Parts: sequence; structure tokens; C-alpha cells
Amino acid sequence: MSKNKKLYWQLPVIVIVVVGALLISHNIETPYQHDQGFVFGTVYHVTYQSKENLKDSIEAELKKVDNSLSMFNSKSTISRFNNGTSISLDDDSMFADVFVKAMKISKTTGGAFDITIAPLVNAWGFGFKSKKMPSAKQVDSLRQFIGYQRIRYDTHNGKRYIEKSDPRMMLDCSAIAKGYGSDVVARFLRKKGIHNFMIEIGGEIVASGVSEKRVPWKIGVTKPTDDSLAENEELQTVLNVTDIAMATSGNYRNFYYNGGKKYAHTIDPHTGRPVQHNILSSTVLAHDCATADAFATSFMVTGLSGAQKILKKHPELMVYFIYSDEKGKNQVWFSKKMREKILSNQN
Repeated sequence: MSKNKKLYWQLPVIVIVVVGALLISHNIETPYQHDQGFVFGTVYHVTYQSKENLKDSIEAELKKVDNSLSMFNSKSTISRFNNGTSISLDDDSMFADVFVKAMKISKTTGGAFDITIAPLVNAWGFGFKSKKMPSAKQVDSLRQFIGYQRIRYDTHNGKRYIEKSDPRMMLDCSAIAKGYGSDVVARFLRKKGIHNFMIEIGGEIVASGVSEKRVPWKIGVTKPTDDSLAENEELQTVLNVTDIAMATSGNYRNFYYNGGKKYAHTIDPHTGRPVQHNILSSTVLAHDCATADAFATSFMVTGLSGAQKILKKHPELMVYFIYSDEKGKNQVWFSKKMREKILSNQN
């Protein structure tokens, strides 16, 4: 082979090496932005690699979610539905996305996840009303307004509508909205060409690429303790959550005492009462955070055995459960796929 031919064949390799070096240099030089704020009644944190700070744009995206799914926003789509009888899904793509996903997850979990739970959440004092213990009669009365099957679909003039079977029905998307909000910010960053980021809204996370230390994103799962102020955090394990979404649900922080009895914030749609199952902390990894968020809540309702049955139908999900055994001791159970994500265990 002639020297010219050798040089010709080597050129692509040289070009690839040079381009690769330039890309690496660019990535190292591009700073990471760190934004935080308050949304959906909780704190959000967004870390992303970009020369430009995008906090205003990120908050504009989160405002869209708030305008769609927040019960605390009197003008939101969900508030309009709760205060009326029907709405058009085609007028709000975000609400439509969440509603359709919620209905699918409700069906596959046998109603363990149910966004029609709002009247019961409010009655037990975990919504936007004052904490008052409902009587057994009140709970049973409210249960007639609970059930995702009671929301009717209809189509008129090419538009999709949802309608209440009873005007007293209300929706509560708090168990999916934070996860969906993280997904919305992730989509926005990807459209901006940003691939290295971590979004966290109230514990619901979407991570992509690498962190500022040029390593995969690592997120800790906290040991469940009765610490509503989160003053004494101890890690149970650390997970690799790069290029995936993560959500954790637990009753060990969000609870209150009344008459010396502890009441957890997760309500079982079937009984109308706070859950009494053995899962203390439910962590789910999924392709999108809305899905992870909804299933994490569902598994708190089903308990360990119920969750394991659901997971047989959804092998794509990865889960890490901390539960209380028959002797009251904390134990861990995780799915096979989760094993590769576990970086450490704390004993």
C-alpha cells in the first residue's frame, strides 16, 4: 500500500480522534447550573450542564403543569373539573397525558392507584382542608364518590370529554403530578440539547448522562424512621439512577397523630382509610417519572405480596421495598433488575 493510501485510510481515524477530543473538551468546559425553587407545595432542584441559566424557562414549564394539575390553583384544569361536571381533554394536553396514564395504572393495579381519591384525602386531613378525623359513617358515605370506573369518557364533535358520574366527585393528581413535572422539565432540557442533568421535585427524580463529577448520578434511599422533619436521615442504600426515572413513596414522614394513634398519608381507595400494610418505603425506577410516581404510591396500598403480583405483569419496573416483617423488624426486598442499580447497602 502506498504512503498516500495509508494516509487516506488513517484520516477518518484522525478526524474521529480530533472531534472526540473537542467534544470532551467542550463538555469539561461547559459549567453545570444549579437551580431550585418552590412548586406543587414542595421544593425542586435542577442541576444541568449548560452555559446558559434556564431557571426562568424551567419555572415556566412547571407553571404549565401547575395550571393543569394543581388543586391549589383555582384556575387549573383539575380545579375546573372538580368544581364542575366535565372538561375537554383536548383543551389541555398535559392533563390528558396524566389522566390517560392514571387510568391505565388504576386498571393494572386493581384500583390501588386512583385519582378520584380526593374526597377521602381531604376528609382525613391530608389535602387542602383542615385536619379532622372523619367518622366511619362519613368515610363510608364518601366511598360512593370514589372509583376511577365512575369517570365517563365521551366524544363530541371530534373532542374527548371526561365527565363525573356524580357532581361530588373530585380528582387528586398529587401522587403523579410531581413525577410528571420532572418529566416535563426533562423533555424541555433535552429539546435544548442538554443531556447531562438531574431533576428532583419533592423526591421524584429524572436523571440523564453524568454529574458534575463526570460520574453516573447516585441517589440514596433513606431508612424509614418516624422523622417528619427529616432531621435524622440515614441511608439504607445508594442507587445508580442514570438515564432513568425514580420515585419513592413512604408513610414514615408524612403522617400525623390523633388521639395517640398514628395515621399515614396514603389512603387505600378500597377501604377509604389510611393504609395498614407492611411496606414502609416504596422506590420504583421506570422509563418516566410519572409512571414511577404512581406505582410507588400503588405499592404502598397493595403491600408487599400485592406488589409482587403486579410486578409479574410489569417486569419493566425496578423496585426496592423496605418493609416491616412479622416481628416488626425492617427488611428489604428488591426486584432482580434492581440488583444492578444498587451501589451499596447500609446495615
